[in-house]
Amino acid sequence: MNQIFSPLIDALKQRGADPQALERAAEEAERTGRSLRAVLINDNVVTEVQLTEASADMYGIKSVDLVGYPIDPAAISKIPLALTLRHRVLGLSLNENEITVGITDPGDVVALDDVRAATGLTVRPVVVARSELRRIMDKLKREENDLGDVAEALRAEQAAEAAVSNLNSVEEDAPIVRYVNSLLEQGIQNRASDLHLEPTEHDLRVRYRIDGVLHEIDTVPRHVQSALISRLKIMSGVDITERRIPQNGRITVMINGRKVDLRTATLPTVWGEKIVLRVLDTGGINLELDNLGFTEENHRRFSGSFTKPHGMVLVTGPTGSGKSTTLYATLASISKPTVNIITVEDPVEYRLPGINQVQVDHKAGLTFAAVLPAILRSDPDVVLIGEIRDRATAQLAVEAALTGHLVLSTLHTNDAPSAVVRLTEMGIEPFLVGSSVDCVLAQRLARRLCDWCKQEYVPAESELAGARWPFGELPRPERLWKPAGCRNCANTGYRGRIALHEVMPMSSEIEGLTIQRASANEVQRVAEAQGMRPLRLDGLAKAAEGQTSLPEVLRVAI
Repeated sequence: MNQIFSPLIDALKQRGADPQALERAAEEAERTGRSLRAVLINDNVVTEVQLTEASADMYGIKSVDLVGYPIDPAAISKIPLALTLRHRVLGLSLNENEITVGITDPGDVVALDDVRAATGLTVRPVVVARSELRRIMDKLKREENDLGDVAEALRAEQAAEAAVSNLNSVEEDAPIVRYVNSLLEQGIQNRASDLHLEPTEHDLRVRYRIDGVLHEIDTVPRHVQSALISRLKIMSGVDITERRIPQNGRITVMINGRKVDLRTATLPTVWGEKIVLRVLDTGGINLELDNLGFTEENHRRFSGSFTKPHGMVLVTGPTGSGKSTTLYATLASISKPTVNIITVEDPVEYRLPGINQVQVDHKAGLTFAAVLPAILRSDPDVVLIGEIRDRATAQLAVEAALTGHLVLSTLHTNDAPSAVVRLTEMGIEPFLVGSSVDCVLAQRLARRLCDWCKQEYVPAESELAGARWPFGELPRPERLWKPAGCRNCANTGYRGRIALHEVMPMSSEIEGLTIQRASANEVQRVAEAQGMRPLRLDGLAKAAEGQTSLPEVLRVAI
């Protein structure tokens, strides 16, 4: 057998490929002069994934799955497109003076030398599958042509209004349409929760929020901005001629045979309209309370509140902390044919079967305060109020809880004890707050470590001291874990998110403090004495279990 083939054949054998089939393929390649790789794939001796991983093993480097990988546009732009196409090499990420590139043949030293010369950076190669790389390169060529076509067409327009009028009758294969469809599809496939299109002085920046962190994906020439924003506004069903005030809309798209809704919000800025698209993908949320990261004790304390026939259950936290998902999971756990559940939301983010959902419409006067009396006349057992924002809504929610209804809602407070103080500050009588509120759940979302690549290490005393590790409440961790990065987590080290909780049932002592208008600190001291685990402590315990990293807990919990 040709000695050139031996390292690859040996690596494939280590990957579990059939030794005899490999020998026959090597003989066939040597006899016909064909590429060994081509023979192995075309004759179905190995899969492309096996071949990619074996190639990486040969050279002692990593392999990367490009499907769903968050490629850094800055890394792509570092390598001229002609060089990318000629050598089948793609910039993936930048790190100070180093560029990570995907390549199908890591032994191609000419390609790596050319990239080094073109970028002036140290080149770190990773092996990628040829079909995946070809798909990305075809997309790059198409997008470059699309944007070029859009720019050329829009340069001829004398006014933005003319461009907008033409977009109303745009063909479905027009460059701007293909580019918008590509942005939406890529965002959804990358598990983005929000897509940001932000105008700047010189261009339009595109960013995706993935697992709570924003990643810059692309920049679009400024002369394409008007057409791109107008296309999204048309899809959202909002007024494309109105650029002075914020507007809200909704888009429904089909991605891989799955219907996905996106909530659109426009915002006028000094450089033009910014658009944020919130991805409302019901296939991407987990409506099982058991799978939301509750510890056994917190799950017991929380479930003891919403299984009661009446009272108010509040979920608190900042925007994007998973409050809606927790409430929907709570509804799903109590929803059954014998229970009448009505929700009032602004907007309805997820449509749930068997539940009556009402959308707030401020233009029509259908506010939370206006619709709640009508809901209470509709014989509900459970009422979900999207958010308590003002005194009128808070008063109606309290009255509903005191008249035999189970009320679920959210508040924007930093922790659970602050929720009862916030209600009294809204003007609700303290004795009514104490009588109506049954439980408060505060939560944050931290990125979950990738199970495939997380690395174990022994934490230094200085790291634990900097994190103010509570040795009196948690034992010193013998080991912690940190992110590494692999093909399963798009090289970020994290995949998905986990919730950190603090659950505060309303005890008679806390009710008494509420009536006395005690401060949140006093309420917190009593709650912790009664077994409430603070957010930060819950996060540190989950870091010690290897579910997340210590820096991630400190990022989201004070």
